[in-house]
Amino acid sequence: MANNIQKFKDDLGKLVTLGERLELSMIREAYGAEYLAKALSTETKKISIDYVNKLPNFGKTYEKWYSEALVVLEQILPNRVHDFKMHYEKPKGRKDISYENYIIQDFLQGLQVKSYGEVKVNSQAAIPRFQQQLAILSSCAARFESSLFEIKQIVQADLFDSEIDAARELHKKKFLRAAGAIAGVVLEKHLAQVCQDHSVKITKKNPTIADYNDALKTQGVIDVAGWRHVSFLGDIRNLCDHNKSQDPTPEQVRDLIDGTDKVLRTII
Repeated sequence: MANNIQKFKDDLGKLVTLGERLELSMIREAYGAEYLAKALSTETKKISIDYVNKLPNFGKTYEKWYSEALVVLEQILPNRVHDFKMHYEKPKGRKDISYENYIIQDFLQGLQVKSYGEVKVNSQAAIPRFQQQLAILSSCAARFESSLFEIKQIVQADLFDSEIDAARELHKKKFLRAAGAIAGVVLEKHLAQVCQDHSVKITKKNPTIADYNDALKTQGVIDVAGWRHVSFLGDIRNLCDHNKSQDPTPEQVRDLIDGTDKVLRTII
């Protein structure tokens, strides 16, 4: 568990550090390298244009940063995901572009709006948007130190990893039904947790993998390809647990174990 927590901290720290450099890169693109170098310089330290020019390219780096930051937020601060996306995505029904609704997508496209020959809004308007995103991401760090931080998912992840390892060992020793049963339980518990994390309600008293899978698809948490993959794994699980007239093959059980391991890391 401690290793997982430290990994989260390290990954978050790297993202925040990169975000701080992207903020400078954004200012450079909006105001120019000379402006940024002068703004960063102090009485005791002069920042060179060369240093400023070596900052990462915002357009080429931001999308990857955004995607990774979004995954962190979905795990640690899911209630701030909407706010984070709002600073990037174009508002639905937007007609006119103003300083208030100019977003990061506009910045990436180099959008500039003029009125009567004068610039009404340009890339500078997106800088506060990114600063807000960085502030939201940075606030995740406090969750690790707070007594309110919910470590259930991290503990559960460690347990699931151990159970997957146990299933692999059973599969290696030809205990196919037992290996498949363990993987199936892990898959079902994980899907139940995903439903809970995304506030997907399940009305059935004793839901199955299929019930969780269908509900997640209906709510748009997983796409059709993900739904089909989980359905395939659920069929193998049922073969291991319920169908006594046909034995699962080693290949099927391996698919179930590997597939469950993949689901643990991709459906969150």
